[in-house]
Amino acid sequence: MVRRISTEDGRAALAAVAEADKPARTDLATAVRYLLQLLVEKAPGQTVEVRVPPFGAVQVIEGPRHTRGTPPNVVETDPATWVALATGRTAWSDADADGRIMASGTRADISHLLPLRP
Repeated sequence: MVRRISTEDGRAALAAVAEADKPARTDLATAVRYLLQLLVEKAPGQTVEVRVPPFGAVQVIEGPRHTRGTPPNVVETDPATWVALATGRTAWSDADADGRIMASGTRADISHLLPLRP
C-alpha cells in the first residue's frame, strides 16, 4: 500500500520548493507525490497515466481501464513543470507549447483538472 502524504507534509514540501532556487530532492519528491495524490483524489480512474519521473506515476480519469503495455493516454513531464502546472504557476498551453509536456492519446489533455488546490 502506498503511503499517504498528509496535507501538512504536502504543503510544507510545496512551500519549501516554492522558496528555493534549487529545492532539496526530498522536498521536490514529496511535493510531486502530494500533487499526484491530489490529482487522483480529484479525478479517480485508470484511463490516463500521468508520469513525473523519477518521483511518481498515477492513473486517473474514469473510463476504459488499461492494464498491459504502454497506456494509450499518457502525460509525462518533469518535476518542476508538474509542480508549476498543478499549483497554477504555469498554464498547460504554455508548458505544452514550450515542449515541457509530452501528452499522447485522445484523453491526455488534463488541463481541465489543473490547477489543483493543495
